[in-house]
Amino acid sequence: MKVRVDADLCTGCGLCADICPEVLEIQDDISVVLVDEVPEEQADAVREAAEVCPVEAIIVEDD
Repeated sequence: MKVRVDADLCTGCGLCADICPEVLEIQDDISVVLVDEVPEEQADAVREAAEVCPVEAIIVEDD
């Protein structure tokens, strides 16, 4: 699985980084992805982060 953040939509609220800090982090007021491939043990947390994003800026791409 891969994940990306639409920087044009992201408001930097930080919910995603709170839910999955191993994969998502706030830098310069926007969320950035820290990995190329989401580790399997983080997949559920990444999906949850995408679901709670208030502006739907997190895009999950299943392989």
